[in-house]
Amino acid sequence: MSKKNALLKLSALTALLGGAFAFSDYAYKTSTVPRQHTDDSEDLDPAITKGRSFVRNHPRRRDEFIESLDNLRLHASFIPAAEDTHNYCLLIHGIWDNHECNGIYAEHYLEKGYNCLMIDLRGFGKSEGNYIGYGLDDRLDTLQWIDWIVKRDPEAKIILHGMSMGAATTLMTTGETLPGNVKGAIADSSFTTLPEQFASAYKKFKGSFVPTPLAIIILRLSILLRAGYDINDVRPIDAVARSTTPTLFIHGDDDTFVDPHMCSRLYEAAKCPKQYCMILGASHILGVVKDPVNYWNKVDTFIGKLFS
Repeated sequence: MSKKNALLKLSALTALLGGAFAFSDYAYKTSTVPRQHTDDSEDLDPAITKGRSFVRNHPRRRDEFIESLDNLRLHASFIPAAEDTHNYCLLIHGIWDNHECNGIYAEHYLEKGYNCLMIDLRGFGKSEGNYIGYGLDDRLDTLQWIDWIVKRDPEAKIILHGMSMGAATTLMTTGETLPGNVKGAIADSSFTTLPEQFASAYKKFKGSFVPTPLAIIILRLSILLRAGYDINDVRPIDAVARSTTPTLFIHGDDDTFVDPHMCSRLYEAAKCPKQYCMILGASHILGVVKDPVNYWNKVDTFIGKLFS
């Protein structure tokens, strides 16, 4: 082999490796490094902004903190009901946000007489953490918060209610062994598995030049090396097959971020008592805004049967 050919091949290999590293770094930062929601961040709907203000300014709201199993300081806002009750709703937000976005849900639950615990997932809000776990580590954190409730109120009756990544966290949590205090779960717009969701999102990304299967392999390796977990382990669809917790699956049929068919597959895979609700015309996690009457009728009826 001539020196010229060897140099050309070495240059090509160097360029390939450099490109792969650059793509890996970009993909990791885009998908796995938390970005904080600020007051300048735009909400999906004015109703969510209104709910955010409701939480922030509620006179009974107080900050609560726990320590995760891997020694992170985790935060939640707790708003007790106006009157003493053993009913609790644990609300779990989605990606790129914090607990305040769940104010629109907390307002309803408080009106119904529930204590509301709104958690900041690790890496978001006031919770420590430098990577997004998409429900894998978060399920263990949620178990810690459930324990926080039960230690303070052994008679607690708890509903888990999560949106988007929070819905995936909810379902991953139900795949664990839960105390009898957890009476049910509501998953609004969850994905089935993280590799599927990454692939779906990547295909919609303009300017993507790496073939999707290769892109997911690169991203998987990057997250494994830098965050320490395997995206192949993030599988809400397997968790619901193990779950015994009654679960309501909700999705909007106009969701372009998480495929609505994922909700159907989750529902079909679930072995627990289950219900299904597709909100017509609703985009991602906006069923509560698009059709609040249908949304809350379904939720209230579901919970009412569990608490009767």
